[in-house]
Formats: sequence, C-alpha cells, structure tokens
Amino acid sequence: MPERNKHFGLYGARGIKGHEAVARQLDALAGYIATPVTVRRGLLARLHYLTRTDHARAAAREAGLAVTDRTLKVWLEGKRSPSRQNLQRIERAYRTVRRENVARYLLARLNREGRGTRVEIHPLNQSHVARPRQRVVEFRTLNIRHWDRIVQAWASGDDRGLDDAWVDQIIDLGSQWGQYEYVTNVGFAA
Repeated sequence: MPERNKHFGLYGARGIKGHEAVARQLDALAGYIATPVTVRRGLLARLHYLTRTDHARAAAREAGLAVTDRTLKVWLEGKRSPSRQNLQRIERAYRTVRRENVARYLLARLNREGRGTRVEIHPLNQSHVARPRQRVVEFRTLNIRHWDRIVQAWASGDDRGLDDAWVDQIIDLGSQWGQYEYVTNVGFAA
C-alpha cells in the first residue's frame, strides 16, 4: 500500500498502530476481570468463568487450558496452586474465551442496526520531532458502520486481519488516511 510507513519514529514521532489502539479499546469494552491471575481471588474468578458449564470447559480446552478435572478441583479448593506457566495458560484461555463470548454482543452494539459508531482518532505525538519536520495532523472523527471484520479479527486474535480491516475503514478519511496509521489513541463506546 502506498501510504504504509516503513520507518515510523525515525524523526522522533511517537504512537502505536491504529489497529492496536482499536484492540485495546475492544479489550476495555470486553470487561475483563480486574484482579490479576496471580492473586487467589483473580485465579478463582477466572477458573469459575472457565469451568462453570460444559460449553465453557470445552472452550477453555480449545483455547489451550488442557488440565484434568482433578487438577482443576484441587486448584479451586486451594489445596494446590498452579505453576507460573499454568497461570499464563489460564490467563490466555480466559482472555480468548471472554473475547469469543463478548464478540457477538459487541458487534451488535457497534453496528447499531446499520447506524454504526462514531470513532475518535487522536493523531500521533510529534512533540519530539524537530519543528521543520512536523506536519499538521489534526484530531479526526469517523463513523464506522461495518464492524464485522474488525470484531471477528479481534476475537480470533488475528493481528494482521485486524490491521487490514482497520485500514479498510480509515480509507474513508480520504487521501489523508495514511497519516492515521499510527495514533496515540482511538476512542469509541458501545
């Protein structure tokens, strides 16, 4: 693509990829458990979420949490604690299952029966760029009506697919869309 940046930050600009900011905002809307998995309360909350139904257990196994029912029971009773590696697996499985469970709800809220959702795009930070090299990049808003590809890529953890889906939406900004490949923040609500 002609507008893709190859050497971002070469002159001191700061920011993150637009699709990463979108993923961060979708994660915030997903409402994960705030207590860390390393604390007993957070561990129990995640384990209960992953084991409350047969469907949840199957989704957790599919997401990479392959432990026996006996091990889960011992962890839930507090007789044994999971290893650091198992804590990471629990967290990864929890986030994967939570994304899949919330995706359909978020999609309906963001699409709003075809009306879409207003998105605020905050431009990259140029405070460390020398004056002659700074460019005018203003705050922009955009109404996105089709969130299907974005939410699907986010729910499946497909970073490249999310990037492509996001770029397909910001092309609506016109010839300046490449200036918003890197941003400081992308804000929207559902």
